Amino acid sequence: MALSPYVQAMQELFRANTRSREFPAHGAKVHSVAWSCCGRRLASGSFDKTASVFLLEKDRLVKENNYRGHGDSVDQLCWHPSNPDLFVTASGDKTIRIWDVRTTKCIATVNTKGENINICWSPDGQTIAVGNKDDVVTFIDAKTHRSKAEEQFKFEVNEISWNNDNNMFFLTNGNGCINILSTQGFQERGCAPAWFVYSPSPKPALLVDEPYAPSLLPALFLHLCSYPELKPIQSINAHPSNCICIKFDPMGKYFATGSADALVSLWDVDELVCVRCFSRLDWPVRTLSFSHDGKMLASASEDHFIDIAEVETGEKLWEVQCESPTFTVAWHPKRPLLAFACDDKDGKYDSSREAGTVKLFGLPNDS
Repeated sequence: MALSPYVQAMQELFRANTRSREFPAHGAKVHSVAWSCCGRRLASGSFDKTASVFLLEKDRLVKENNYRGHGDSVDQLCWHPSNPDLFVTASGDKTIRIWDVRTTKCIATVNTKGENINICWSPDGQTIAVGNKDDVVTFIDAKTHRSKAEEQFKFEVNEISWNNDNNMFFLTNGNGCINILSTQGFQERGCAPAWFVYSPSPKPALLVDEPYAPSLLPALFLHLCSYPELKPIQSINAHPSNCICIKFDPMGKYFATGSADALVSLWDVDELVCVRCFSRLDWPVRTLSFSHDGKMLASASEDHFIDIAEVETGEKLWEVQCESPTFTVAWHPKRPLLAFACDDKDGKYDSSREAGTVKLFGLPNDS
């Protein structure tokens, strides 16, 4: 089968820009990397209890500052969706911290009830959601820094995200479920209808990079519920996925989920159905990222490579070789540059290598 024109063009681009470079960032493993909305800065969070911010200067990252204050590991961070100067960190010290790169200071510390492991900022910039190890998700007002709402879930919450329209909130969990809460009217009334998705999460029999025939799909039920009570009202059939991570494409057409069965599933946002699966990884999918144009999807796991696929066809576009497991990837918001971080230092890997590095793929071969 002939490659699509887009795949051919990007493969030609990466053949000339296939270099990856490492940049010292922390004294221990990097858990999270994220670009500011303008792409000028890259932030990283680490087991060493700090966050670092780099400036992107042509084809290299230059460390701008290191942000200290947390008393435990920084497990995840994210930037304000439209303000390139603000980012927020989630830590196991039971706080989140909002930082301003203009002052290099923490402008707010919000105490939470548990050890925080995931965080996201709503597309309208008004709300920060944080999840902890006790499976409590807290919604925090980004201006007043006060809690708006809190929800205790009876399952393991893995990753959280708003959709691009800011009216639905998604959770992935260890039981193979996607939970979708409607946040429309959230700020006015404090509660609204919600969607809850349940999947028995068996591994599909066919592992192909193309749409599944509906008759081959095990049942999954999408329940319309009231929020915050989560009482089922209605159910429809959809597609299974044992979900660990979730990302929305910048165009708002798709979202992708990474599964413990090593599958990446691509979902239609409007129809809430799975349209394609990618099956080139052999280990649980830990991290995902869409390119700025929504046409490429990077996925990574304990496999020693990052898979880059064309979204519309599922074709393999490129493979970034790694020397150890990869647990965070992030495409630049304007350029075909991929930031990522690996499990740099562990007894079963080369212990002589420096821990805590951030890596950048897509650099010119002659740089």
